Amino acid sequence: MAIDLAFHDHIATITINHPEKLNALNSARLRAIFLRFEEASLYPECRAIILTGAGERAFIAGADITAMATMTQEEAFTFGQLGHSLARAIEQAPQPVIAAINGFALGGGCELSLACDIRIAAENAVFAQPEVALGIPPGWGGTQRLLRVVGPGMAADLILTGRRIDAAEALRIGLVNAVYPVGELMAKALDLAAQIAANSPLAVRASKRLMAMNVGPAWEDSLAAEARAFAGEFGSGDQLEGMTAFIEKRKPVFTGEQPA
Repeated sequence: MAIDLAFHDHIATITINHPEKLNALNSARLRAIFLRFEEASLYPECRAIILTGAGERAFIAGADITAMATMTQEEAFTFGQLGHSLARAIEQAPQPVIAAINGFALGGGCELSLACDIRIAAENAVFAQPEVALGIPPGWGGTQRLLRVVGPGMAADLILTGRRIDAAEALRIGLVNAVYPVGELMAKALDLAAQIAANSPLAVRASKRLMAMNVGPAWEDSLAAEARAFAGEFGSGDQLEGMTAFIEKRKPVFTGEQPA
């Protein structure tokens, strides 16, 4: 497992470097990314942060379903809280955060990109909130941040169907700011970060803080409710069937059986 952090000309780049697992996240990787964000945000010379995934196949393919499949409700709540803590760390970093999205941004990967200030994508990017097909709701802020970014109707479409969309549709609905050829993505991300870094760091940080002022106590309550709902579905027949079917690479058969 490697979460890489590099600094160059006032820009920090955090790379999730586990391409053989499509950069899927377990508890250890979530904690490691959190620490990298803390390190980058506290670095005095850092004026912008880029978050990306190693390889061309995935930004973050979501949470590690094999690790999630057998979690108890208590374990799922702890795991969900880790995801929420990382998303808030990204959102509350004083520097602007750019998500450079290459390949899959599914589930938790899409949710963490939503916590970033700006999202740009490669032409091969694929987005989805597929949790309902696993017997759970989104658990790292997707029900709240996706609605704010693309609007209630489109958020409902994506969350309730779990369907995947390509980079072109993501651009059309406002999920990403721009789409580039795969080989140009990081150069474009660095160019965007350099444009930000060339401005007054005090003014940039103040602007980010001011844009976040419409997020108040009700927002935190909504995120907390999502975390409880996410954990509350663990142990249900649908959660067990959904994740088992995913691991076994078959279509799930849901019955609506409540958690024990």
